[in-house]
Amino acid sequence: MRILDLAEIRSALVDSEVIDRMRAALIAQARGECNTPMPMHLDITPESGEVHIKSSYRRGGKYFALKIASTFPGNVARGLSTGNGMMLLCSAETGVPVALLADEGFLTDIRTAAVAAMAARELKRADRAIGIIGTGVQARLQARMHAAVLDLRQIWIWGRTPERTAQCRNDILCQLPGVEVSIASSAAEVAANTKMLITVTSSRAPLLHYRDLQRGSHITAVGSDSPGKQELEPLILERAGLILVDSIEQCEKLGELQHCREQRQRALELGVFCESGAKTPWQPDEITVCDLTGLGVEDLFIAEYCYENRKV
Repeated sequence: MRILDLAEIRSALVDSEVIDRMRAALIAQARGECNTPMPMHLDITPESGEVHIKSSYRRGGKYFALKIASTFPGNVARGLSTGNGMMLLCSAETGVPVALLADEGFLTDIRTAAVAAMAARELKRADRAIGIIGTGVQARLQARMHAAVLDLRQIWIWGRTPERTAQCRNDILCQLPGVEVSIASSAAEVAANTKMLITVTSSRAPLLHYRDLQRGSHITAVGSDSPGKQELEPLILERAGLILVDSIEQCEKLGELQHCREQRQRALELGVFCESGAKTPWQPDEITVCDLTGLGVEDLFIAEYCYENRKV
């Protein structure tokens, strides 16, 4: 079994190619080509930690994948990353493990940001400014991936902790030196200055409200990926002209859709939209929402990509 460490994994990634792979993954899922069970969640209560276990297999594919990703908030005080994890790629013919991707949670983070950027591209957004609610690793990667699909000139960010928000701003400036990065005093201020918004927090109460949004705004909500999490006021989904989800079943249980299940019948899976987006009517001045909970098929496709694109 080949073991790929984080350095090897990083060297195998090309952002534009990862975005394209995530599009292919969601289309395959929407076509019913993949066996992607619902995630398993473990709560590590003493440490306020959570562990997500996901898997997937594509019919006729060479591999199946199993992913473990964890978040331990207390690691900040320990000087450790709050996120960690690994992916195991196995032969779909024999079941023999082929590769262990010791990615420390990085592949989960990068594929999440890639799907969000892909959604912006599929919606044909032409924003030069984006707003990011949250200041963790995902905030930095969202800035990086959206810069690959948009002609970015400005990023607005907001976080609860001033020190972490300032550090996030500095990190984004380093990776995107041609982009102006501004710190907002509230999530509402971010929405007042941008129409392209990404929420990347672990909030359990709405951070963005319908009254905050400009006409024609788009929100990609990434943080809600387990029961009880919530970043958006339900009224946003109720009044949205278009609701995209990575999985209707998964978002109804884990995502923003869990807080307004009556909107289930209006939700459209992102993979379906990628193939037929031009046939999906909505008006330019309407709000659009993309609810992402992270699918095992995304882990399968990015693990395959890294393994096959590795430097031998």
